[in-house]
Amino acid sequence: MNIIQDNKFKLLKRTSINYINKTLKNNNNNKILDIGCGYTANSNATTIADVQDFSNFYKDRNFVKIENKKLPFRDKEFDFVIASHVIEHVEDFQFFIKELERIAHKGYIELPTRLGDNLVFENVTDHIWWFAFDDVEKILLASKRKQCISPFLSVSSSKKFDSMFRESMVLELFWEDTIEIKIDNSIRNESITKISFLKIVKKYLSKKLRQIVN
Repeated sequence: MNIIQDNKFKLLKRTSINYINKTLKNNNNNKILDIGCGYTANSNATTIADVQDFSNFYKDRNFVKIENKKLPFRDKEFDFVIASHVIEHVEDFQFFIKELERIAHKGYIELPTRLGDNLVFENVTDHIWWFAFDDVEKILLASKRKQCISPFLSVSSSKKFDSMFRESMVLELFWEDTIEIKIDNSIRNESITKISFLKIVKKYLSKKLRQIVN
Protein backbone atom coordinates (compact mmCIF):
# COMPACT_ATOMS: atom_id res chain seq x y z
CA MET A 1 0.00 0.00 0.00
CA ASN A 2 1.34 3.41 -0.95
CA ILE A 3 1.33 5.54 2.20
CA ILE A 4 0.94 8.78 0.23
CA GLN A 5 -2.36 7.80 -1.38
CA ASP A 6 -5.57 9.02 0.27
CA ASN A 7 -7.53 6.40 2.22
CA LYS A 8 -10.93 6.71 3.84
CA PHE A 9 -10.08 5.25 7.22
CA LYS A 10 -8.12 6.20 10.32
CA LEU A 11 -4.82 4.45 10.77
CA LEU A 12 -2.04 4.26 13.33
CA LYS A 13 0.47 1.46 12.96
CA ARG A 14 4.09 0.48 13.36
CA THR A 15 6.42 1.14 10.45
CA SER A 16 10.11 1.90 9.90
CA ILE A 17 11.92 5.08 8.93
CA ASN A 18 13.65 3.15 6.13
CA TYR A 19 10.30 2.27 4.58
CA ILE A 20 9.00 5.81 5.08
CA ASN A 21 12.06 7.37 3.42
CA LYS A 22 11.88 4.96 0.48
CA THR A 23 8.21 5.72 -0.06
CA LEU A 24 8.61 9.49 0.25
CA LYS A 25 11.52 9.43 -2.18
CA ASN A 26 9.31 7.72 -4.76
CA ASN A 27 6.63 10.42 -4.31
CA ASN A 28 8.74 13.51 -4.90
CA ASN A 29 5.78 15.74 -5.87
CA ASN A 30 4.46 15.74 -2.31
CA LYS A 31 4.82 18.57 0.17
CA ILE A 32 6.66 17.12 3.17
CA LEU A 33 7.36 18.84 6.49
CA ASP A 34 10.02 17.84 9.02
CA ILE A 35 9.10 19.53 12.29
CA GLY A 36 11.62 19.72 15.14
CA CYS A 37 14.35 18.97 12.62
CA GLY A 38 17.36 20.03 14.70
CA TYR A 39 20.59 19.51 12.76
CA THR A 40 19.39 16.29 11.10
CA ALA A 41 16.47 17.27 8.87
CA ASN A 42 14.98 14.52 6.73
CA SER A 43 16.41 14.67 3.21
CA ASN A 44 12.92 14.19 1.67
CA ALA A 45 11.39 17.21 3.44
CA THR A 46 10.39 20.15 1.26
CA THR A 47 9.96 22.34 4.37
CA ILE A 48 11.77 22.05 7.69
CA ALA A 49 10.87 23.75 10.97
CA ASP A 50 12.09 24.08 14.54
CA VAL A 51 11.65 26.28 17.62
CA GLN A 52 15.35 27.11 17.33
CA ASP A 53 16.62 29.23 14.45
CA PHE A 54 18.58 26.96 12.10
CA SER A 55 18.21 29.23 9.07
CA ASN A 56 21.97 29.74 8.80
CA PHE A 57 22.57 26.00 9.00
CA TYR A 58 19.94 25.25 6.32
CA LYS A 59 20.72 28.12 3.96
CA ASP A 60 19.70 26.18 0.84
CA ARG A 61 16.42 24.82 2.26
CA ASN A 62 13.00 26.21 3.15
CA PHE A 63 13.35 26.67 6.91
CA VAL A 64 10.53 28.01 9.12
CA LYS A 65 11.07 29.07 12.74
CA ILE A 66 8.19 28.14 15.06
CA GLU A 67 7.24 30.99 17.38
CA ASN A 68 3.94 29.86 18.94
CA LYS A 69 2.02 26.75 19.97
CA LYS A 70 -0.15 27.06 16.87
CA LEU A 71 1.99 25.98 13.96
CA PRO A 72 2.49 28.61 11.21
CA PHE A 73 0.98 26.48 8.45
CA ARG A 74 -2.40 26.28 6.71
CA ASP A 75 -4.88 23.45 7.21
CA LYS A 76 -3.74 20.36 5.24
CA GLU A 77 -0.85 22.33 3.77
CA PHE A 78 1.30 19.20 3.68
CA ASP A 79 0.86 15.72 2.32
CA PHE A 80 3.13 14.29 4.99
CA VAL A 81 4.69 15.49 8.26
CA ILE A 82 7.64 13.98 10.13
CA ALA A 83 7.96 14.48 13.90
CA SER A 84 11.02 12.57 15.07
CA HIS A 85 11.89 12.71 18.78
CA VAL A 86 9.80 15.84 19.30
CA ILE A 87 6.54 15.00 21.08
CA GLU A 88 8.21 13.78 24.29
CA HIS A 89 9.61 17.33 24.75
CA VAL A 90 6.30 19.22 24.30
CA GLU A 91 4.42 20.24 27.45
CA ASP A 92 1.01 20.37 25.76
CA PHE A 93 1.61 17.34 23.54
CA GLN A 94 -2.11 16.81 22.90
CA PHE A 95 -2.43 20.26 21.32
CA PHE A 96 0.74 19.61 19.31
CA ILE A 97 -0.64 16.33 17.98
CA LYS A 98 -3.88 18.07 16.99
CA GLU A 99 -1.77 20.59 15.10
CA LEU A 100 0.00 17.78 13.24
CA GLU A 101 -3.40 16.39 12.27
CA ARG A 102 -4.54 19.86 11.17
CA ILE A 103 -1.64 20.67 8.86
CA ALA A 104 -1.08 17.26 7.23
CA HIS A 105 -2.96 14.29 5.86
CA LYS A 106 -0.50 11.70 7.14
CA GLY A 107 2.78 11.45 8.97
CA TYR A 108 5.55 9.62 10.75
CA ILE A 109 6.19 9.79 14.50
CA GLU A 110 9.37 8.56 16.13
CA LEU A 111 9.61 8.35 19.91
CA PRO A 112 11.93 6.67 22.40
CA THR A 113 10.52 3.54 23.99
CA ARG A 114 10.22 3.63 27.77
CA LEU A 115 13.36 1.52 28.01
CA GLY A 116 15.31 3.59 25.49
CA ASP A 117 14.22 6.78 27.25
CA ASN A 118 15.48 5.55 30.62
CA LEU A 119 18.95 4.58 29.41
CA VAL A 120 20.05 8.05 28.26
CA PHE A 121 21.45 10.75 30.57
CA GLU A 122 20.09 13.74 28.64
CA ASN A 123 16.52 12.44 28.68
CA VAL A 124 16.27 12.91 32.47
CA THR A 125 16.01 16.68 32.07
CA ASP A 126 14.91 17.02 28.44
CA HIS A 127 11.89 14.70 28.26
CA ILE A 128 8.48 15.32 29.84
CA TRP A 129 6.41 12.40 28.57
CA TRP A 130 6.62 8.65 28.14
CA PHE A 131 4.93 6.86 25.26
CA ALA A 132 4.09 3.28 24.40
CA PHE A 133 2.03 1.76 21.61
CA ASP A 134 -0.96 -0.53 22.13
CA ASP A 135 -0.75 -2.94 19.19
CA VAL A 136 -4.20 -4.38 19.89
CA GLU A 137 -6.16 -1.12 20.10
CA LYS A 138 -3.76 0.81 17.80
CA ILE A 139 -3.52 3.64 20.32
CA LEU A 140 -0.61 5.75 21.51
CA LEU A 141 -0.37 5.52 25.31
CA ALA A 142 0.94 8.63 27.07
CA SER A 143 2.02 9.20 30.66
CA LYS A 144 4.32 11.43 32.65
CA ARG A 145 7.90 10.31 32.29
CA LYS A 146 9.30 8.03 35.03
CA GLN A 147 12.94 7.19 35.73
CA CYS A 148 13.21 3.50 36.61
CA ILE A 149 16.83 2.82 35.69
CA SER A 150 19.97 4.80 36.47
CA PRO A 151 20.93 6.13 33.01
CA PHE A 152 24.33 5.15 31.65
CA LEU A 153 24.32 6.20 27.97
CA SER A 154 24.82 9.50 26.19
CA VAL A 155 22.65 10.39 23.17
CA SER A 156 25.55 9.72 20.81
CA SER A 157 26.45 6.37 22.36
CA SER A 158 22.80 5.24 22.40
CA LYS A 159 22.66 5.63 18.62
CA LYS A 160 25.21 2.83 18.33
CA PHE A 161 22.52 0.46 19.62
CA ASP A 162 20.16 1.32 16.76
CA SER A 163 21.44 -1.17 14.20
CA MET A 164 20.95 -4.16 16.52
CA PHE A 165 18.30 -3.07 19.06
CA ARG A 166 16.34 -0.35 17.28
CA GLU A 167 12.92 -1.91 17.97
CA SER A 168 13.76 -1.85 21.70
CA MET A 169 15.01 1.75 21.62
CA VAL A 170 12.44 3.61 19.49
CA LEU A 171 8.79 3.57 18.42
CA GLU A 172 8.30 4.13 14.69
CA LEU A 173 4.68 4.90 13.83
CA PHE A 174 2.78 5.87 10.69
CA TRP A 175 -0.51 7.73 11.08
CA GLU A 176 -3.26 8.80 8.77
CA ASP A 177 -6.13 11.22 9.44
CA THR A 178 -5.93 11.12 13.26
CA ILE A 179 -3.56 9.99 16.01
CA GLU A 180 -5.46 8.08 18.68
CA ILE A 181 -4.13 8.82 22.19
CA LYS A 182 -4.95 7.48 25.63
CA ILE A 183 -3.55 8.76 28.92
CA ASP A 184 -2.00 5.83 30.79
CA ASN A 185 -1.88 6.23 34.57
CA SER A 186 -1.14 2.57 35.30
CA ILE A 187 2.46 3.32 36.34
CA ARG A 188 2.58 5.26 39.60
CA ASN A 189 5.65 6.71 41.29
CA GLU A 190 5.02 4.74 44.47
CA SER A 191 5.13 1.46 42.49
CA ILE A 192 8.59 2.13 41.04
CA THR A 193 11.73 0.62 42.53
CA LYS A 194 14.61 2.30 40.77
CA ILE A 195 17.20 -0.07 39.35
CA SER A 196 20.78 1.00 39.94
CA PHE A 197 23.09 0.38 36.99
CA LEU A 198 26.02 0.23 39.42
CA LYS A 199 24.37 -2.65 41.30
CA ILE A 200 23.81 -4.49 38.02
CA VAL A 201 27.50 -4.10 37.13
CA LYS A 202 28.57 -5.28 40.59
CA LYS A 203 26.40 -8.39 40.33
CA TYR A 204 27.77 -9.08 36.87
CA LEU A 205 31.38 -8.73 38.02
CA SER A 206 30.69 -10.88 41.09
CA LYS A 207 29.26 -13.64 38.90
CA LYS A 208 32.24 -13.47 36.52
CA LEU A 209 34.67 -13.69 39.43
CA ARG A 210 32.88 -16.79 40.79
CA GLN A 211 33.11 -18.40 37.37
CA ILE A 212 36.84 -17.71 37.21
CA VAL A 213 37.43 -19.10 40.70
CA ASN A 214 35.41 -22.22 39.93
